[in-house]
Amino acid sequence: MKPQEPAVKPDLSVPPHKNRERRAATFGVLAVVVLALGAAAGAGAMKLTRPSLELAPMTPVAISAMPAFSLVTVKGKVTEVFGNKFIVQDDSGRALVETGPSGIDTKMVAADETVSVQGRFEDGFLHASYIVRQDGSIEALGPAGGPPHGRGPLEEMLRHVTP
Repeated sequence: MKPQEPAVKPDLSVPPHKNRERRAATFGVLAVVVLALGAAAGAGAMKLTRPSLELAPMTPVAISAMPAFSLVTVKGKVTEVFGNKFIVQDDSGRALVETGPSGIDTKMVAADETVSVQGRFEDGFLHASYIVRQDGSIEALGPAGGPPHGRGPLEEMLRHVTP
């Protein structure tokens, strides 16, 4: 026969509501730590998805030879400026460059300025991602790949329809 163990008496030196307060405080501290880690991870992800100021090493192509729906770099003189659009001209022809929302209400380029423009040529426009001035300064305008959602199915279908 085993001797009977004495019953464990609760520790009355710490009131029960103090234990609950301690657990709630621990939970609060852990919640703040988890939120801080999430914010740091989000900030790191945003930094990685931003366009960098490094240009892709692309040789400028003649404006008349720009292939449709591709990334290109052209170099020429700005002939006219229309708000967030401008015309760049080289020996082979002219192209309309669209700078997007970044170019609204700003003086991106000036007439008679020589620039290199890198972007995607699509639908008759050169959608600029970078403008490089003759002094070497770079104006980053946005991602070269276009909007993240791409074309809608109707726009894609209409693009292939011939009149």
